[in-house]
Amino acid sequence: MKNSTAIVLIIFALILFFGGCNAYNGLVDKQQNVENTWAKVQSAYQRRADLIPNLVNTVKGYADFEKSTLTEVVNARAKATSVNIDANNMNAESLKQFQDAQGGLTSALSRLLVTVEKYPDLKANQNFLELQSQLEGTENRIKVARDEFNESVKTYNVKVKKFPNNLFAGVFGFKSRPYFEADKGSDKAPEVKF
Repeated sequence: MKNSTAIVLIIFALILFFGGCNAYNGLVDKQQNVENTWAKVQSAYQRRADLIPNLVNTVKGYADFEKSTLTEVVNARAKATSVNIDANNMNAESLKQFQDAQGGLTSALSRLLVTVEKYPDLKANQNFLELQSQLEGTENRIKVARDEFNESVKTYNVKVKKFPNNLFAGVFGFKSRPYFEADKGSDKAPEVKF
């Protein structure tokens, strides 16, 4: 009787051990995917930040432009590039801070592009048109990167919250991650006036 109880306990311990290893490795895999997709989001935003000085210099050199608009873009870019998040220490507050900084830059760029409409010569300038096209492509990349990030966060969070993984996640310190959320008011189409 003692032998059969010991064998059952050993089998149960082995099942628990291998199940725990499998759960841990699965959580690590999903966590690494979240970190990888977050790096892609940051890379897309960095690409946008790198394009802005060229855009500002093209606009500045081509037209007697409204300096306040350019100053807003430059300041917003500086603020946006100063906010960085470590994917390992990401929380809702730090992600909100990052989103707010990027939202300020998006808003400043939108004002710049609307103001440019007042300058027909600038709109026809090949350098400006190329930079505008690059920015549009970058904004699309940012959207794709954010969507991929949210998908990987969803997959990770499901893994962290499902039973029995939630038991192992708690033991090993895996916590759910926040999603990248849309800016407030982005559900309404922007009104463009000329």
